[in-house]
Amino acid sequence: MKIFSGSQIYEADKFTIKKQKISSDVLMERAAMQLFHWLHSRMQGAQVKIHIFCGIGNNGGDGIALARHLWEHGYNFDVYVINYSEKRSKDFLLNLDRMKERKLWPKFLKEGSEMPEIHPDDIIIDAIFGIGLNRPPASWVAKIIDYLNKNGAFIVSIDVPSGLFMDRAAEDPNAVIRGNFVLSFQAPKLIFFLPETGPFVREWDLLDIGLDAEYLETTAVDFHLMEKPEIMPWYRGRPKFSHKGDFGHIMVIGGSYGKIGAVILAAKACLKTGAGLVSTFIPVCGYTAMQAALPEAMTETDPNEVMLTKIKPTTEM
Repeated sequence: MKIFSGSQIYEADKFTIKKQKISSDVLMERAAMQLFHWLHSRMQGAQVKIHIFCGIGNNGGDGIALARHLWEHGYNFDVYVINYSEKRSKDFLLNLDRMKERKLWPKFLKEGSEMPEIHPDDIIIDAIFGIGLNRPPASWVAKIIDYLNKNGAFIVSIDVPSGLFMDRAAEDPNAVIRGNFVLSFQAPKLIFFLPETGPFVREWDLLDIGLDAEYLETTAVDFHLMEKPEIMPWYRGRPKFSHKGDFGHIMVIGGSYGKIGAVILAAKACLKTGAGLVSTFIPVCGYTAMQAALPEAMTETDPNEVMLTKIKPTTEM
């Protein structure tokens, strides 16, 4: 599975809009529908209170559009718009107007606003910041994020956890949403898998919003996520009447006093990944440990008690 950069995701949006001859709000509506279906399939109309926290960009627009679908299906929710800038994306404003047409009024939060009461059995939708975030949130917005993290409610982030950058670690870990689920559009993000940012992503799922297949297939990427469907074509079954001699012989050479574990682990890996025969060549001090840990392996030892002093030719094994 390909992992696209932030700039490639933006290009995929633009390419899709142009090729499919749609407007950007249609793409946002697809995203909102997929978000709704994911939630609805799990909630089945349950009247759990849903708190939707929206920014004023396209991620916030996704949250506003999601609220409309929740309303149409009778869910209990409140929408909060975090008013951190005078700028608004056009698709956010369009969906805000659609919301108001239905007599639905979000609550605007600014610096100093009183925070809503949230209970541990509520659900929070995090639609504050998306992949375009390139600077730390304002201190008062960071306090809102910290409040959401601490109240114990189940948090679902739209596309990425708010406060995470696409290209570097967060400057303030307390200013990043630590949710239960991230619903990523079309493909996972690299930040889901990096040690500096991955801890903010407990679980994630993918939502297909219909980005152009040609763009996704032909665009070269630097990173891939290997999954079972991609690995299975490499799998080779074994004939019924085959034996260990048909599947290769590997020799693992190494180890010294107190460091035999590395050879044991390497030999186990060889057997687990399909080698028919595995031999090890180690110092005398590791013989008992190797035979106890991996009796399947054939073991030869160097004359030296604690380290290797010569390499025995593999033909002698």
